[in-house]
Amino acid sequence: MTRRREPVAAVVAYERLTELEQAEADLKDLALVLTRAATDGGRRTSLDDVLAAFGHSRATLEESPED
Repeated sequence: MTRRREPVAAVVAYERLTELEQAEADLKDLALVLTRAATDGGRRTSLDDVLAAFGHSRATLEESPED
């Protein structure tokens, strides 16, 4: 289908549509992995360090009430 001589729609089999949607999701995942690999400096932060930066510890989290 066209509108003003520009393609605006296509008829495809449902199976092909799901294949295309899966390929799109896979490409997004691949782009994320490649970006992370390219920018990873190897530095890691432990959970305890993160908790301490926010004034908490594992014990204070265990003591907090669940919502």
